[in-house]
Amino acid sequence: MNKTYNSRSFLLITMGLLSAFGPFVTDFYLPAFPVITDYFHTSASMIQLSLTAGMLGLGGGQLLIGPISDKYGRKLPVIVAMLLFIVANLGCIYAQSIELFLVFRLMQGVAGSGGVVVSKSVAADLYKGRELTKFFSMLMVVNGLAPILAPVFGGMLINVTSWKGIFWALFGLGIALLVLNLNLKESLSRERRVKGSIFSSFRNFGSILKNKKFMFYVLAQSFAMGFLFSYISSSPFVFQEHYRLSPVGFSICFGINAFGIMLGSWLVSFVPEKMALLSGGISLMLLSVLFSSVLYVGGSIIIVECCLFLLMVALGLILPTTSSLGLNLEPENSGSASAILGFVPFLMGSIVSPLVGIGNILYSTGISVVVCSTLTLLFIWLATRNPVGCSEKSALACNQP
Repeated sequence: MNKTYNSRSFLLITMGLLSAFGPFVTDFYLPAFPVITDYFHTSASMIQLSLTAGMLGLGGGQLLIGPISDKYGRKLPVIVAMLLFIVANLGCIYAQSIELFLVFRLMQGVAGSGGVVVSKSVAADLYKGRELTKFFSMLMVVNGLAPILAPVFGGMLINVTSWKGIFWALFGLGIALLVLNLNLKESLSRERRVKGSIFSSFRNFGSILKNKKFMFYVLAQSFAMGFLFSYISSSPFVFQEHYRLSPVGFSICFGINAFGIMLGSWLVSFVPEKMALLSGGISLMLLSVLFSSVLYVGGSIIIVECCLFLLMVALGLILPTTSSLGLNLEPENSGSASAILGFVPFLMGSIVSPLVGIGNILYSTGISVVVCSTLTLLFIWLATRNPVGCSEKSALACNQP
């Protein structure tokens, strides 16, 4: 590592927190929904809309901030994003109406997207090949845990404070991240930035979207995240209503499954990227069929949890490898590529999450995870196969359409 850059440890801590920032902000306040509904004297659907607003900001903001970071560097956009996040939290705390609360939730999402997209871009600036995969495996440990553990932490906090205490905690997190990023050294030199006007950066989306292999990796990760969101949105009903687990038992299962993602991401460091990706894709599909069958016949909670743990290990193999292999294909436009890699999975999550609530939740969850895992494997296969006539040495060149 060049001495003009931050240490690897600093980058891991800072980029890990940034990569988890968006999902954490989205899910942290979920346990406070009933209290916030009463506070604003509104309906549950309006409070659910605040979640949608946050996810829209989180997904769409990446499409804005990614190209800007390719033009102006990584440090300035992430600092502006952290300042916006601090202001948005104050807005949520002091909002006098549900309409204002929704506006500031949208701002929160846009601010959180800056952390998500910049964390990937900085990694792609500084690392390539196997080193990038190892770095992403560490980032994905945190990124995969965030949407799972955030509601658990939020539930613990709401027991000792009001719903505003949750947003004061997020305000403190924003201050801490701002301080960290003020010490972040720029990873994108002026020579490597997009030339011309800012609109030149946004025009790069066209060429990136035409890169078939890159988009195969994006779609593979998106459907893998579709599986994760299916699990997150259905698990309270499956574990607590169908299997009658207590909130403590439910939290324990969440923690065990979170460890599964951590284990899978850690294993990526020891095997070739494509081997890890293919192993994860095949395992995800086969285990999802088993998991769905157990749900269909009303099998034991122990078997269900064992299947889920192994599914999370498979997911941990997929998330860092799809990110690193995909971004390796777009080294000159890593900000815009990171934006696409961040936006599409969140779009997928917003589509899949409500679908598992249709009809019998055991059946709809089973169908959702099987479809998502099958399509994940399909796009992994399309992404990892070399076009006819491509040798291993020329494979990177052949990745371009």
